Amino acid sequence: MDIFSFPKWLIARSRYVKRGMTVLFDVVVLNFSLWLAFSLRLGELYWPEADVKLLFFMAPFVAVPVFIRLGLYRAIIRYIGFHSLWVVVKAVSLYALLLSAMVLLINIEAVPRSVHIINWLVALMMIGGSRMIVRWWLAGVFSTASNDKAGRKFVIYGAGSAGVQLMEQLKMRSDLQVVGFIDDEASLHRRQLGDIKVHPFSHLSYLVEHKGVTGVLLAMPSLSRSRRNEIITLLEPFSVKVLTLPTLAEIAGGEVKVDDIRDVEIEDLLGRDQVMPDASLMSKNIQHKVVMVTGAGGSIGSELCRQIIHLRPKELVLFEHSEFALYSIERELQHYIQGGDIVIRPVLGSVVEKERVLQACQLAKVQTLYHAAAYKHVPLVEQNPREAIRNNVIGTLNVAEAAIAAGVENFILISTDKAVRPTNTMGASKRMAELVLQALNEKHSEKGLTRFAMVRFGNVLGSSGSVIPLFKQQIQQGGPVTVTDPNITRYFMTIPEAAQLVIQAGAMAEGGDVFVLDMGEPVRIAELAKRMIHLSGLEVKDDNTPHGDIAIKFTGLRPGEKLYEELLIGDDVVGTEHVKIMRANEAMLPWCELEPLLKNIQKAVDNNDDEAIRAILHKVVAGYKPQCDIVNVLSRAVS
Repeated sequence: MDIFSFPKWLIARSRYVKRGMTVLFDVVVLNFSLWLAFSLRLGELYWPEADVKLLFFMAPFVAVPVFIRLGLYRAIIRYIGFHSLWVVVKAVSLYALLLSAMVLLINIEAVPRSVHIINWLVALMMIGGSRMIVRWWLAGVFSTASNDKAGRKFVIYGAGSAGVQLMEQLKMRSDLQVVGFIDDEASLHRRQLGDIKVHPFSHLSYLVEHKGVTGVLLAMPSLSRSRRNEIITLLEPFSVKVLTLPTLAEIAGGEVKVDDIRDVEIEDLLGRDQVMPDASLMSKNIQHKVVMVTGAGGSIGSELCRQIIHLRPKELVLFEHSEFALYSIERELQHYIQGGDIVIRPVLGSVVEKERVLQACQLAKVQTLYHAAAYKHVPLVEQNPREAIRNNVIGTLNVAEAAIAAGVENFILISTDKAVRPTNTMGASKRMAELVLQALNEKHSEKGLTRFAMVRFGNVLGSSGSVIPLFKQQIQQGGPVTVTDPNITRYFMTIPEAAQLVIQAGAMAEGGDVFVLDMGEPVRIAELAKRMIHLSGLEVKDDNTPHGDIAIKFTGLRPGEKLYEELLIGDDVVGTEHVKIMRANEAMLPWCELEPLLKNIQKAVDNNDDEAIRAILHKVVAGYKPQCDIVNVLSRAVS
């Protein structure tokens, strides 16, 4: 057994064996420390007299119970830190104090008083020092073993406290080796943190080429997303995998620890800084109220539920047609409830069943309703247009009429930028859902009943059908990464930010409002794919780099898909009290004109008449220009 194999053998033993070995070691060290204290005090090699032998016998019996009581044997030595060393100081000090007290009580006269102080110092150095030596030895052995195996070599970007803490954590890992720090602070350059050197950014190419660096760890949790995006942009030309630490907000919230390394989040690539929510707007329609969310298990619906539960509603009604999705979100939300002061009511049902929706609203006495239930995957909806109309249009009408009948105070529809001059059935169905609410709001405005509002925004990161998870999966599988068109662009927003803005927009509603969220700058999907490949430490394979790792394959626009999205039909838009929320003045149809068209489209759905559905959408939805012919997957089977 050599120096490298012994630590692994030792670590593989059970904790009882390791604790027993540590206790036995401490017994030997304690007696040696006491003997050395006498020898140092007397200036000669000491041999204990008869009555002093009792002191050597008592020392372990005094110390070990104290060490056990203070948790000295619970610490894992190879991870020992400052806190554990402080425990050693307290334990050894208490042991030395108790031992000196027993000497006085038993009246052992042959023990000089200074021996107790010397014994305390020697025992402290030997008990604490031995543990640090073992810790450094184990870390050094594994580090050497890692070097011998040529494990992945990383540099840490950020030489602050988070970077130093990350370095200490990574020293215990055999699969990663930290070979340097990078920091923008010039005063830190060429200094040493432990045995690791701090470099300027200009040295990264040298570290990649000559030190074999394959990755960069971003250890800057306090940076804004925009600044983080700037750094990531600088790292893109290098063939390194970029990993990051969580943000300070996530660490403070207890969601993650500082050593939770993960891939760069897509929001870091967008560089979009989130505006802090207005607490008064967030709570206005929720706190101490009965709130209902349709589509509660979906991407937006589930995040709305998470935000709502933190705002302390009186009751939260989860309306969802998917049994598993409802089970998942209801189980998750139960963890947020403390003391059972919030009622969570999981309701299994579909928005196409008006009586079910009405029953839920009436029995719970719902005051605020967020309507997030919708079919929204553009190609699938294009191939199943009847179900899209049934769910998105008729379903919205059902929920709206149920809300009016139940006396719901606030109704907020989750809409989409695809409703603006739509080229697909999904966008047209969502614009028609908006028209339904606009017409109902005008019809019932004089009665002062339900206030209807619509919130329109673009793509959310990580939602079902999003390109981001697909790109990650394709990169992991070795490619190719599929993009529909080189020029296609999309707006992106994180799901939590979208949910917060929806809640705040709904709180500003006066009735019939169409709110538009500031989505920032549009993102070219092809460029996004390239950045994700680069930040995975890989090269894009194309004509310029035929020996690259991952190819990007352009597949052509899918049915109903367009190159870019818009947020406004017209140019009539005004700001609101929130910098990220605007109010659009969109055209509408009065209920007397819209009602017969809704009856006709319901009849067309019942009769499986795709041509009639499209004709009505043409008539009702301004700017609707289908990008493709009718592609219902069941058309042939029906005909």
